[in-house]
Amino acid sequence: MTEPHPAETPQPPPAGGVLWSVAGDVRGLLMLPAALALQVAHPAVGAGVDEHSVFRTDPWGRGERSLRSVQLWVYGGEAAAEEGRRLRRLHRDIQGVDAHGRSYHALTPAHYAWVHATGFPVYHHGLRLLYRPLTEAQERQLYAEWLQVGRILGIHDRDMPQTVEEFWPYFRKRLGELEATAVLRELTAVDQPVPPPDRGPLPLRLLLRLLWPVLLPRLARFRAFVTVGLMPPDAREAIGLEWTDEQERRLRRFARVVRAVVPVLPERLRYLPLARKARHEARLARR
Repeated sequence: MTEPHPAETPQPPPAGGVLWSVAGDVRGLLMLPAALALQVAHPAVGAGVDEHSVFRTDPWGRGERSLRSVQLWVYGGEAAAEEGRRLRRLHRDIQGVDAHGRSYHALTPAHYAWVHATGFPVYHHGLRLLYRPLTEAQERQLYAEWLQVGRILGIHDRDMPQTVEEFWPYFRKRLGELEATAVLRELTAVDQPVPPPDRGPLPLRLLLRLLWPVLLPRLARFRAFVTVGLMPPDAREAIGLEWTDEQERRLRRFARVVRAVVPVLPERLRYLPLARKARHEARLARR
């Protein structure tokens, strides 16, 4: 649980790399719920979120903070390493007992590494549907960049497979530890109460509050659909999440629309704010 030495402060993935190109694209928002669900399917992680997170009482604030944190890892420059240190400080006191009576600590290397590791297989699966399949070279590059982000988070190389060939056996082995935890069931449920958004312009918030009884059921069904659908199929099966052939066909139809529409959006709609800023600065640096 030691922090990286200041002289060894890791740098974010390179500008123009695979992760740099996709992490700030709005399609990443569709993949994020699947990664979160895969994380909390581990009993220790699920218990930590269940007992210590504010995702029930402040879902919009929690989501906003999480998204900003993820973007900082990739586009934050010098702020990336500080964000990694902040997260480790935040998790120092997160500990307890899971549903099976086993003690856990958020910074136990295997648990902390698993939370980070889940992003790679979700990207691998989601990119195939929402962008295009990765080439072998891109898969290797994406994994190398994901390891680099892990170093920003303070994950030691010894706690993560160091090649993509080593990753997949590790991933399949860890799937045997997963289950439908209480938090996972909430994240994939369609009947959980969620307050209307409390961020954004006041007129929009008022309108959403008025329409929320109509919008929430539809949004909940969509969230559950993309959460389960964009989870790697072997993970979905290991956890015991239902997924039908009809749902798969619907997902593929939806993905075709996304692949056609998102690339032609203007940059201000296609990329999240930190990604837009990073792309703008990269263009200036090339002049």
